[in-house]
Amino acid sequence: MNVEAFRTLYDYHISENRKIWQRHLADLPEEVWTQPLDYSIGSLRTQIAHLISVDHIWFLDLGAPMPEEELDQKNPGKDRTALRAYWDQVEEAMRSYVNNLTEETLASKPLQGEDAELTVWQVLLHVANHGTDHRAQILRALHDAGENTGPQDLVFYLYEQQEN
Repeated sequence: MNVEAFRTLYDYHISENRKIWQRHLADLPEEVWTQPLDYSIGSLRTQIAHLISVDHIWFLDLGAPMPEEELDQKNPGKDRTALRAYWDQVEEAMRSYVNNLTEETLASKPLQGEDAELTVWQVLLHVANHGTDHRAQILRALHDAGENTGPQDLVFYLYEQQEN
């Protein structure tokens, strides 16, 4: 395993989440933000809450120092500023965890119950893949609402990093 690959993957994951927030969600009209959607798990607000919660729960299970309060996925509240602040805390904890990874940690199996056979690297890939899946759903919903969305491909993120 390669810890640098996971650091890059999580830089991408966090960067794409922030890009969608800043370009589309922060100032999205309330009626679009909370509009029920038939696909996946509900409104854009609910999808974002789900994305944040899944990151929180998996990293908490891995032993990352997460915020003590868990977000209510079905009722995250209406205050986007508070939601963004909470997401910032989750992202900071994720970044700290990934920045302190070792090859030994990646191969370890720290979870219990039905997840006991999963290695850290498998969990990290799952969480990043889950984020990509939900960002795609969010981008589609935004497109359907008239927003001009773009790609979220890892390769485009890598190109941007090469330019900087």
